[in-house]
Amino acid sequence: MYCVEDYLYQCLDSILGGLTDAAAANVEVVAVDDASPDRCGELLHAYATRRPAMRTVTLPNNVGLGLARNAGLKASTGRYVWFVDSDDWLPPGSVPAVLERLRTDQPDVLLLDHLRVHHDGREETDAGGPLPRGLEGCVRLTERPELLRVQHTAWNKVIRRAFLDNLGLLFFPGWYEDIPFSHPLLIAAERIAVLDRICYRYRLGRPGAITATPSERHFDAFNQYDRLFEWLFTAYPQGTRLHADLFELMVSHLLVVVGNDRRLPAQLRRPFFRKASAQYQRYQPAGGYPRPRGVRGLKHRLLATNSYLLYAALRTAHRLARRPPSGPDAVPSTGLPAVPAEQRPDPLTASR
Repeated sequence: MYCVEDYLYQCLDSILGGLTDAAAANVEVVAVDDASPDRCGELLHAYATRRPAMRTVTLPNNVGLGLARNAGLKASTGRYVWFVDSDDWLPPGSVPAVLERLRTDQPDVLLLDHLRVHHDGREETDAGGPLPRGLEGCVRLTERPELLRVQHTAWNKVIRRAFLDNLGLLFFPGWYEDIPFSHPLLIAAERIAVLDRICYRYRLGRPGAITATPSERHFDAFNQYDRLFEWLFTAYPQGTRLHADLFELMVSHLLVVVGNDRRLPAQLRRPFFRKASAQYQRYQPAGGYPRPRGVRGLKHRLLATNSYLLYAALRTAHRLARRPPSGPDAVPSTGLPAVPAEQRPDPLTASR
């Protein structure tokens, strides 16, 4: 936790509140104070005095989300681990539902569904990486390759600790720390289960959140993808479908970042695009990859040729087309008010 005092108790209560004594006996919460300068540490220790299932780790210096997760992992003793971010929360009944599925299927990785929650309380599903429905038991990624496209975050996965230790995975420093962590989990897992239930509420747009902070630190994504492909080339030295699929996911993700005003200041957009183009050339599979169709595919082609001016023109044209009509005759034919442009889904800047 770091600068989340307004959300901390909601998060902790959502994990531990409402559990029966039997369920609580099977749950250990390790809360990591990442040298937060606000009242997080004080609130955390006050909460822990009333919750014997809670353990706290206080870091002397701020290390960032990835390394703070490593510290929590080191202190944990459970057979399974679930990384819950301290500004998010779990819907009622989530923990018992997860425990039941873990006992039933004993997966290496259990994937969970989630909702995105805006500041005004509006909820939406995540169209960028939906979970498959009706998947019973456990599968491998080779049986259901679409699972690789599920949101590449740590918080939507419950992981068997022995499997994680054998794989030797930890989080790296820097932003976008989930990239070289989440994909190898799914690739290496022999037993993947899916819980078709909303078990996580992801808070959008919080001040200070990475996805809402314009910064040059978004360039960290390149280092994280370098780490992912280094792992992939070591584990799978021969070219496979995985190389092509991960390449497409990387390119699509980098295009999300470069096109998002909330992440990149205008003066950094061209340098980021050029670096993304170099990344494209470095990792492009010899046998090609499943390039998207339509406008998204066009942006892939522009990135492949480092055509920033054409990309910028396309981006501008698309945003102008999304502006609500103005003037005395600008009444939607449906009779309903126009949806503000910032609230409309943008196929060029998906959610990841």
